[in-house]
Amino acid sequence: MKICIINGPNLNLLGRREPEVYGSQTFEDYFKILKAKFPTITFEYFQSNIEGELIGKIQEVGFSYNGIILNAGAYTHTSIGIGDAIKAITSPVIEVHISNTFGREEFRHQSYISGNAKGVILGFGLKSYDLAIQSFI
Repeated sequence: MKICIINGPNLNLLGRREPEVYGSQTFEDYFKILKAKFPTITFEYFQSNIEGELIGKIQEVGFSYNGIILNAGAYTHTSIGIGDAIKAITSPVIEVHISNTFGREEFRHQSYISGNAKGVILGFGLKSYDLAIQSFI
């Protein structure tokens, strides 16, 4: 099984960015834990602050991977292009958020991804990624 985890803008700052919201662990450290926890899965990890690069990666893996776990960050609430990219591919996508976006600012309640995703997991911290992986097993 091949799963690609794609993280959007500012998620490269996990561990330093708003630790009261996002925790103090970097995603790179957490990714090592995920790979050890699920040794039979081949993982790829991609992060970009650039919308077009995220769309390019979705298109690149979206016809050959068993699943995509996508945390598009702030682009979740603004990017019709990312939503359209998910609609165009055949690999199932799980939308993930570390925080409970419905408990935050109102603009974070809108998602251009959810309607095209297989499912949405939010509010469980980095464990949201674990839950998304388990949905593919």
